[in-house]
Amino acid sequence: MESLSYSAKTYYDFSIDRAVESIRIKTTTMQALSFTIPDYPIMDDDRLYKFCVYNHEIKIERSSEGEIIVMSPTGGESGRKNLNVAYYRKNYQKKFKSGVAFDSSTGFILPNKAMRSPDAAWISNERWESLTPEQKRKFPPLCPDFVIELLSESDSLWQTQKKMEEWMANGCKLAWLIDPFQQKVFIYKASQQMRIHEDFETSIEGEDVLPGFELPLNELDE
Repeated sequence: MESLSYSAKTYYDFSIDRAVESIRIKTTTMQALSFTIPDYPIMDDDRLYKFCVYNHEIKIERSSEGEIIVMSPTGGESGRKNLNVAYYRKNYQKKFKSGVAFDSSTGFILPNKAMRSPDAAWISNERWESLTPEQKRKFPPLCPDFVIELLSESDSLWQTQKKMEEWMANGCKLAWLIDPFQQKVFIYKASQQMRIHEDFETSIEGEDVLPGFELPLNELDE
C-alpha cells in the first residue's frame, strides 16, 4: 500500500519521484508543513538521509513518531541573529578546541528516533570521535551536548519549548531557547529546573558544559 497523510492549513503541491523515493513540496506559508509517510517509503535513517539529500532546498525534521516536518525559512532579522550566534560559537571552538560546533543545517538522530536540527549545536571531541566516518558524514546518531534555538516569527513558542524538552530528555546537557521578541532566554540544564534569563543587556554563559563561552545578548542585533 502506498499512502500519504498530511496536515496543513495552506496551499500545497507535491510530487513523488519513485526513482529517488522523494517528495517535493511547495508551500505559500511561513508555517511548518507536517505529514507522515506510513508505507511509502519506510522512512528509516538511511532513507531519511537520502530524502533530505534529494530535497536539499528545504529543511526537514522527523518527529519521534515518524512524522516528516518541513520547516519554513527564517526571515531576515532571524537570519542575522543566527549569524551572530554562529560567530560567537565558532570563536569559542577555535579558542578552546574542546569540541565541534555545528550550524542549523545539521540533523541529529536522537535516541527517541527523532531527527532534529537546532539553530546551533556543540558536541565534545570525545563523543564526536566515537562516531564512525559514515556516521559523521550522515546525520550523527547522538544528541548534542549543547544546543541553541532562536525563536523566529514563524515559530510557536509552545512548540519550541516542547522541542527543548525533547533535547533534554534525549541527553542534552545545556540548551538555550532565545526569544528576541519577549527578550527572554529559557535556560534548560540537565537535572535542573528550567530558568528564565530576562536581562538582554548582559551575557549568558556556557557554565560547566562550555566553560569560558559567553553570548552577549545585546549584540545579537549588530
